[in-house]
Amino acid sequence: MNDPHAEPAAEQGEQRPEESFAEWQRLDLRSVFASVGLLVVPMLPVVALVLFPSDDSNAFPKAGVALAMGVFVIGAAWWRWFFTRFRVTPERFELRQGNFSRSFHSIPRERIRSVDLTAPLPHRLLGISVIRIGTGRQSTKASELRLDALPTDRAERLREQLLRRRRSAPADVSSPAQVGGATSRGAELARMRPSWYLYSTLTASLLLVTWAGLGSVLNTLGDLLRALGVTSWLVERLPGNADSVLTGPSLWIGVLLVLLVLLVGGWVGALMISLEMWWGYRLSTESGEALHVRRGLLTTRAVSLEKRRLRGIELAEPLLLRLAGGSRLTAVATGLGSESSGRADNKALLPPAPRHVAERIGAEVLERADGTGRSGNLRGHPRAALRRRMTRAVLVVLVLIGATVVARLLGPLPWWSPLGAVLTALPAALFAWDAYRNLGHELRGDFLVTRHGTAVRRTVQLQRNAIIGWRVRQSPFQRLAGLVTMSATTAAGDGQYSVHDVEPSAGVALADEAVPGLLTPFLRADPAGPTGEGSTADGVGREPPAAGGTPAER
Repeated sequence: MNDPHAEPAAEQGEQRPEESFAEWQRLDLRSVFASVGLLVVPMLPVVALVLFPSDDSNAFPKAGVALAMGVFVIGAAWWRWFFTRFRVTPERFELRQGNFSRSFHSIPRERIRSVDLTAPLPHRLLGISVIRIGTGRQSTKASELRLDALPTDRAERLREQLLRRRRSAPADVSSPAQVGGATSRGAELARMRPSWYLYSTLTASLLLVTWAGLGSVLNTLGDLLRALGVTSWLVERLPGNADSVLTGPSLWIGVLLVLLVLLVGGWVGALMISLEMWWGYRLSTESGEALHVRRGLLTTRAVSLEKRRLRGIELAEPLLLRLAGGSRLTAVATGLGSESSGRADNKALLPPAPRHVAERIGAEVLERADGTGRSGNLRGHPRAALRRRMTRAVLVVLVLIGATVVARLLGPLPWWSPLGAVLTALPAALFAWDAYRNLGHELRGDFLVTRHGTAVRRTVQLQRNAIIGWRVRQSPFQRLAGLVTMSATTAAGDGQYSVHDVEPSAGVALADEAVPGLLTPFLRADPAGPTGEGSTADGVGREPPAAGGTPAER
């Protein structure tokens, strides 16, 4: 068996990497010690008992339980290491695990979609990395095999070997990797810039995570101060009556201070999370056949994506980030999982960055040298879509006004509360107008471009040859407005990407032009167009069936 810690010999041809994993291999023994990080919380009672002896009769049993948990964790980690073997043959990747409950995985190398490396802090200190091998199944845990862990240099070589296409494999002429010229080995497309960290502080998700953590810390601190009697001590020394302090000008000062703490704390926390996530970010190509993303401060992550798996890109612009001119770039590809698969972070190609940078990187990733990879201005949607959004905004405002009026009559709300609800009409109308203005779609070369959303505006560029079907949806309110939603189904990304609120004839024309012949079996002639130019699809014509539409799928 090969020494897992041995450095690779000098290059003697292409066969050397194949030989390094040809025999059954063990994981690195240091992975057992990396499990010590799981023992920090259970071992706290033991440490406290040693440092601060207690007369409590239950102290030693509690410490014994914690110690037993620690021994169990270390024993389980050693057992997993001892009974885990893997090897890489020219055709397959094989993994054996367990003793009492044994499992054996044998995967054709052509089915391997992704190989990701992660190194949490304990692993980094020990110089090892965790390898996750994805097989492309987006909805099951069986889609991913995990090797915890190998020395980082060997993990890199294993990743390169698993993703290397055999010379005898036929080229996929329809894949994005064949569009445009090949990129040189190791060409760098993007590198983290310090100013980009500021864009991450404008994403609502990081702010919410920070505020949740800050609230938990403040709640724990308040409980501790009350337990120590500090809170009562402060209340006794407040000038005047405590109730008068809490209802006077001091109340507003306290509210402003709390808001200031939330804003500053949220901004600083989001900045720290962004530093951990995107430190050392680098996007590069490997031999012109794969994209490689490396990032992370405490936990390093390395994700590789074959260009032949790439089917498009997505620009996501949360509201605050969009106002600052920023955007996020993610890949639409097979084998990376969807939002619900728990591996959505593997799709990230670029941290929050200026929009023009995201568009430029997106065009380079798609290898659209002519610039058509940029989103730009798209074809607008009918005014009926604006009326739908304005109607929803009015209904929300009316419900809010009614609720505040009832609460004012039944409760102690101030007299101006219904007026405050009326004032929400303006922002509601602005949001409705923005949602309509963000609607758009267009066919540009080999790509379908669609855009929608206001809280998070999303622009997707999807390869037309990646569309495997169309789904036509029409709600009762859309039927009244004469609109439909056309969803392009695909095996990549989230599975479907929609063009919202278009006229039925325009939607069918778009689908038929995007993938000629796909809707032909479902088209019927329009009496107004004897030449067939006015054809519609079953379920989206002027006389839809009672079921509300028939999906047209290949």
